[in-house]
Formats: sequence, C-alpha cells, structure tokens
Amino acid sequence: MNIKKGDTVKILSGNAKGKEGEIIKVYPDKGRIIVDGVNVYKKHVKAKQEGEKGEVVEVPRSVHHSNMSVICPSCSEPTRVGRKKEGDKKVRYCKKCNASIK
Repeated sequence: MNIKKGDTVKILSGNAKGKEGEIIKVYPDKGRIIVDGVNVYKKHVKAKQEGEKGEVVEVPRSVHHSNMSVICPSCSEPTRVGRKKEGDKKVRYCKKCNASIK
C-alpha cells in the first residue's frame, strides 16, 4: 500500500463516497484504513462505576484501501501514488503532477 498515516484521502465508493479526511491508523496486513470523520458509528457504553451514567460514543471503523485515493498536496486532486528513487531514498510522488508527496 502506498498510503501512510497523516495522508489526506478522498473516499471513492461506499456509504461515505465523496468524503475527505486524514488517515488515523493503517492496518497493512488487512488492507484496511481508519479515516478521521469517515465511517463513524455510535456505540452504547455501559457505566463502569456505580453512580456513573452510560453514554453513546462515536467509534470510527475501517475502510478498505481500494475505496480511497490520496489527495496530492500540490495539485489538490485525488491521484494515484507512485514510487521512485531520488538519490539513495525512495520517494512517493503524484502520478498527475509528478510532485513528491511527503
């Protein structure tokens, strides 16, 4: 996967189609990613101590990496990400504008 934590992505398909958000966590072995503000569900949590009230908490769920595209910081469009070698380092780059991505 050419997607990293901190990248801004756009969801291409599913219930959250068209939404954008920053990646919170990546699970490369499962091919799934948690995006901030996307695919959020409400979970009812019991009170843990006596006298405390239960509450409803919003929990983000993962989205498959094939359903999203990285947004290039320089051209601000969803794009595919490639890798190339600059000197002795591997660098990710935007396939549309050919600019490097952090």
